Amino acid sequence: MPSRQESGRAWPVIALAAAGIAGLVAWSVWPSGSVPLANPDDLRQVALGRAIYQDRCASCHGANLEGQPNWQGREPNGRMPAPPHDASGHTWHHSDDQLFEIVKYGIERFAPPGYESDMPAFDSMLRDEESWAVLAYIKSTWPERERTFQERVTRTAREAEQ
Repeated sequence: MPSRQESGRAWPVIALAAAGIAGLVAWSVWPSGSVPLANPDDLRQVALGRAIYQDRCASCHGANLEGQPNWQGREPNGRMPAPPHDASGHTWHHSDDQLFEIVKYGIERFAPPGYESDMPAFDSMLRDEESWAVLAYIKSTWPERERTFQERVTRTAREAEQ
């Protein structure tokens, strides 16, 4: 049996090992990156997002997120109309991170070659927190089925990155 003095020296090693294990567990389950997330249940984030959406997005995507008419077909100039962000569109088919990157950098990095859109990159117009807030607002309008599906898409994409 170890003496009282030997036991006293062992506890810092045990505490350090326990802290290290706890840190590894937290790191492995925490979402990657330190960017804020689009939380449709955060009323302040949603309110901010609604205001920004009405100011920056509604002119193309519609005041009620309905998109432009005939959004699935090309316009005479060859560009695609703005899609809806409500449940009738496809926004909820994409992960939070992909949607954030589309808002920040534009659609080009995700679209097929030759795809042309009037959607600007907002990296110089919106802070990251504002882009996440717009996404939180959009997500807050979806029915439960679409929200659940999109949450699963986001979780799967993040797990694949780890």
